[in-house]
Amino acid sequence: MAGTGIFTDILDGEVYKYYSDGEWKTSSSGKSVAIINPATRKTQYKVQACTQEEVNKVMEMAKSAQKSWAKTPLWKRAELLHKAAAILKDNKAPIAESLVKEIAKPAKDSATEVVRSGDLISYCAEEGVRILGEGKFLLSDSFPGNERTKYCLTSKIPLGVVLAIPPFNYPVNLAVSKIAPALIAGNSLVLKPPTQGAVSCLHMVHCFHLAGFPKGLISCITGKGSEIGDFLTMHPAVNCISFTGGDTGISISKKAGMIPLQMELGGKDACIVLEDADLDLVASNIIKGGFSYSGQRCTAVKVVLVMESVADELVEKVKAKVAKLTVGPPEENCDITAVVSESSANFIEGLVMDAKEKGATFCQEYKREGNLIWPLLLDNVRPDMRIAWEEPFGPVLPVLRITSVEEGINHCNASNFGLQGCVFTKDINKAMLISDAMETGTVQINSAPARGPDHFPFQGLKDSGIGSQGVTNSINLMTKVKTTVINLPTPSYSMG
Repeated sequence: MAGTGIFTDILDGEVYKYYSDGEWKTSSSGKSVAIINPATRKTQYKVQACTQEEVNKVMEMAKSAQKSWAKTPLWKRAELLHKAAAILKDNKAPIAESLVKEIAKPAKDSATEVVRSGDLISYCAEEGVRILGEGKFLLSDSFPGNERTKYCLTSKIPLGVVLAIPPFNYPVNLAVSKIAPALIAGNSLVLKPPTQGAVSCLHMVHCFHLAGFPKGLISCITGKGSEIGDFLTMHPAVNCISFTGGDTGISISKKAGMIPLQMELGGKDACIVLEDADLDLVASNIIKGGFSYSGQRCTAVKVVLVMESVADELVEKVKAKVAKLTVGPPEENCDITAVVSESSANFIEGLVMDAKEKGATFCQEYKREGNLIWPLLLDNVRPDMRIAWEEPFGPVLPVLRITSVEEGINHCNASNFGLQGCVFTKDINKAMLISDAMETGTVQINSAPARGPDHFPFQGLKDSGIGSQGVTNSINLMTKVKTTVINLPTPSYSMG
């Protein structure tokens, strides 16, 4: 399983190696970083604690390898990506096992993440061939005052070195969503995986290694953010940063300088429920949206804003479904598993206790064992409670009762986040008007928020991010326009 079979090269004793110059290496630091299993709260894996000097070497090789890679034909880049995707999907079991043990993701969802990631790589290869295989031809006499004496040819060229930093909750999928667009566009790629999720990423990178990508083109460097985080994100060799995570992204954005940024930084996704909504549909989507992977998703339903007239009925329907959620180990495919860390569990508990002190109605008894928190629906939440505004990233969902659509929209828009939201109603006219009024990157109508399918545009407003993801948008962000102008001695008119 993990670290065995085709993956034996990535493990040195008890410590996983880092990837540089087409080889698996141990750090000169002689140190490692422990990865704690969220369910057992014991050390599960160890990874290398790389040094700043090793970062420098990786960046130097990435710059060199990118020059040759940019000359590689598009069809060849796509061919290698397809090969990596196939290897990844063929070896989903050990990668899924890593996800189960280092981020406590249910086994079935872990396997799905790996397969989805392979599909994303292949789709990106095909889309890249289409996007990058086309240029643009402009004529000068289309602008007033000019004759046809200039032919303008535009194409997309790579940026250089792309730094990819995925989050713990989808470490494989959100890594390849950055890696594949960068590579098909002709860039080199340096991956800094999250500590929780690093081993899964290392296994995934080995699939790219086995596919035969050139040495130095792909690197995966592990270590403590406090030691190499700023050094990586402020490194002069980096030409683009794609980051998914939390508040750290705001700090990175301020320090990064004049390079393209792709930032997805979390949300407080609001679910607005109108009187005419199908409440059974709403309840099912609240469960799926609010509690899948224990609520540890940027696009999870984070606050329910329901019209007072249907609130009682909706809350009862949701309570009935919460009672059926299974709680326990990820190996047993339980619906609710341990949150990623003790500090995360403590933060969630702080939000719950604040709501309790201020009079929220607990629809279930609050229960916690270690990092495992039982699903909790909080009714009659008011705007003065922290849970109304802060992102718990856990299986705790607040319900605010509203008396008008405007009240719901105003609450949504008062948040400093603006990633996604959803509205439930049978009136498409109302749905469209509310969608236009909600200050979020995406609004789902009659469905819970979701990032996929992976080729859809995905972006946030306000503190939820910069730039847009999705296969096409990522390829475009990781390229720049190059223009060549042919100047003719006399005007040229075809068939004239």
